[in-house]
Formats: sequence, structure tokens, C-alpha cells
Amino acid sequence: MKNFIDVSHAEMVFSTRKGRFHALRDINLTVAKGEFVTLIGHSGCGKSTLLNLIAGLLSPTQGALLCDNREIAAPGPERAVVFQNHSLLPWLTCFENVHLAVERVFGAAETKPQLKQRTQAALELVGMGHATFKRPHEISGGMKQRVGIARALAMEPKVLLMDEPFGALDALTRAHLQDELLKIVARTKSTVVMVTHDVDEAVLLSDRIVMMTNGPAATIGEVLAVELERPRLRVELAEDTRYVHYRKEVLDFLYTRHGHQAVAA
Repeated sequence: MKNFIDVSHAEMVFSTRKGRFHALRDINLTVAKGEFVTLIGHSGCGKSTLLNLIAGLLSPTQGALLCDNREIAAPGPERAVVFQNHSLLPWLTCFENVHLAVERVFGAAETKPQLKQRTQAALELVGMGHATFKRPHEISGGMKQRVGIARALAMEPKVLLMDEPFGALDALTRAHLQDELLKIVARTKSTVVMVTHDVDEAVLLSDRIVMMTNGPAATIGEVLAVELERPRLRVELAEDTRYVHYRKEVLDFLYTRHGHQAVAA
């Protein structure tokens, strides 16, 4: 597969009141087009910082980042981001929040009815069709996050960047959206980089799991290839010896070789 994202010798140092904080050191990572990669590690290991570098929200102190052979210097519509919080505009309805992104990406090529249909379909996909005309203050935190996910998916980006997108959801909704995400990615062939603390989520979704060492000056410790056929069915995988093996490999890295007081799964 063709490399679509290329991170080369990336370093990230923040200036703080207490001095310089070395968050990431010598990050080298390639992500192939259509690949699903998760970043996992203990709190403070720089997972979200690396994701923000790929998103173009941060500029590296050293090194270079490319997307489709172009330097990542700023955010772009080909890289949609789902943050840990919902980031919805409070004065807009759920429909309007999603439609704003849809119009920006597809407004020049599609009719108004098509844009509305695309927006509504995205809300239905994440189970928020009933809240079309509600504003963010009228719905729960988990529901807000689902709208944020719908907004990103509706854009059908080439690269989908997700920072613990399912963390605020209940277990059943989380499982449903994980399954739907697998279907969407298979259809759109999007390249996905996702931050997670959930080991089972990482193994279920990933082609590769990038395991980060503890911070400060965190780097990539190991990369685990998850060679499970797609489509993946969670019920069948629960008793698959390969699934159990991959899960154990990640847990061993996190708790045995890079133990930390923080909970990673």
C-alpha cells in the first residue's frame, strides 16, 4: 500500500512557565493509504500531541510531516478531526453543526437537497436523528460527542483523525459506533489515525497499533501489526486465539514493560 502519512524525526517541545517541556522525541511513522492505525499509551505519552501534529493544529519543533506528499502546515478538509470534546457551536442545532461542515466540503458539487440528505444520514448513522433541531445545551455530553462524530464522518475525509472519540459514550453505543466505523471506513477507504486508551478497541479496529513510551520525551516503543481478516465481527473475535494474543501483547507492553500509575485500558 502507498504511504499516505509520513512523520519523519518529529520532535515537540512546549514552552511553559516552568521551562521547556519535551513532549515527543524522534517520532518516525508512516501510515498507508486506507490503513487504520491506533495510538495507545499511558496518560502523558503524547498521543494527542502526535495526532494534533498530523492534523496541522501544531507545528513540530523539529522534523517534518507529510500527507499525500504535501507538507502538513495547517488544518485542511481532507483531514477531519474528532476531538475528545464535541466542539459543537452552541448557537447552532445538531443539524446545522453537521451541515456547516458538509456544505464546506460538498457545497460546490451538490444541490441543497443532497447536502441536507447527507447531513441527515450522518445524524441517523450515529443515532441522533431524533435530535435534529436540538441545540447542544439541550442534549447530553454523550449525545454531543455523537454529533461531533457525525460531522466528521459526513465530510468523508481522506484522513480521519480521532482522539478517543467514543470515550464519553455508554458501552452499547460505543460498540455500535465502533462497528459502524468499521463499515464506513471499508466503504470510504479513509485513512484513520485514532487515539485510544481501550486495548480491546485498538485490537478490534486497527491494522496496526502504535504503542507509545511514557513521557516526557515519549516516542514510539513498538508497532504491532493486527493480522485479522476484515470484515471483523466482535462476537467471533472474542474467542479467536489471534485476538487474544494481540490483546495480550498490548497489555504486556503497557503494564509490564512500560508500567505507569495511570490506567491505560
